[in-house]
Amino acid sequence: MRTTIIALLICLTSSVAFSADKVTMALNWVPEPEFGGIYNARENGTFAKNNLDVDIKAGGAGVPTWQRVAKGDVEFGVSSADEVIIARSNGADVVAIFATYQTCPQGIMVHASRGLKTIDEVFKGGTLAIEIGLPYSNFLEKKYGFKGVKRVPYTGGVAAFMADKNYAQQCFVTSEPLDAKKLGGDPQTFLIADSGYNPYTAVVITSGKYAKDHPVIVANMLLSLEVGWQDYLNDPKPANAAMAKLNKNMTAETFAAAAKAQQPLIEYADGQEQQRFLGQMTNERWKTLIDQLVDLKVVKNPPKSEECVLAQAPAPAPEPPVRGALPRPQLRNLPERFNPNDNGN
Repeated sequence: MRTTIIALLICLTSSVAFSADKVTMALNWVPEPEFGGIYNARENGTFAKNNLDVDIKAGGAGVPTWQRVAKGDVEFGVSSADEVIIARSNGADVVAIFATYQTCPQGIMVHASRGLKTIDEVFKGGTLAIEIGLPYSNFLEKKYGFKGVKRVPYTGGVAAFMADKNYAQQCFVTSEPLDAKKLGGDPQTFLIADSGYNPYTAVVITSGKYAKDHPVIVANMLLSLEVGWQDYLNDPKPANAAMAKLNKNMTAETFAAAAKAQQPLIEYADGQEQQRFLGQMTNERWKTLIDQLVDLKVVKNPPKSEECVLAQAPAPAPEPPVRGALPRPQLRNLPERFNPNDNGN
């Protein structure tokens, strides 16, 4: 009986045509596998099935993504958990709805020939190229100290790394290590998360006001991201091909290697326990990060952890059913994904 009713509802809701809700998703970098699930939701029709017409805007270095979301210039954007906290501490109305990376992909790349076993050994000798003033670099300096290394500015690329066996540099596990390996190098990566600093990364955000005013659209976006990412993890090739047309600097082989390298960081929290739902977040992780940023004096007026995440989907007002999907009240809602009382266990 339940199956019959659901089937009937699907037929009824999909038989009526509705115009899709047009929204913009602003990325904080160029099209790469870290956005694979977003592009996949567009390529496989998931956005369309959930009544969304999504304009994906590529970003780049220094693009003010969360600022655009806070101003209402775009409906959704991709940021990071520490940026969300910094934004809210400065009065910006941004909230996280989906965390792509459960384990932060930022790392320190060294030569395997050095025989280093743990991340703390990186800071005991050699040269380290790292951006100064970023929260994670401040955390590393406070925890390990940089007196044992020769610190130099990070300028991008891997040329300096390839030329010096005692050279270490900041990296994304989906980028520089793959480049170094292609050039015949012996990269070994230590995740920043291993040090205890592990912000959610590639976090999809919206504004609190937009979430309140458009709960159905936000719910549709959340559902689309879950499906888009799950399908991408199962088969990244279609979305990779679409992104490759927009990013000529990455080869098909690099797209495939990056997709493979990031998968455990997306599926697992801290490299250990597999999450219940893709994109999920815990209050404990947000509290820890806020405390770390306060300790580093990055934020002076810290927000409450529950303010940083859309903890509950606002009850949607009656609206036309979504084309090709069940009415919104039957969708999984946000409290299943984020519980303010969740201690992360």
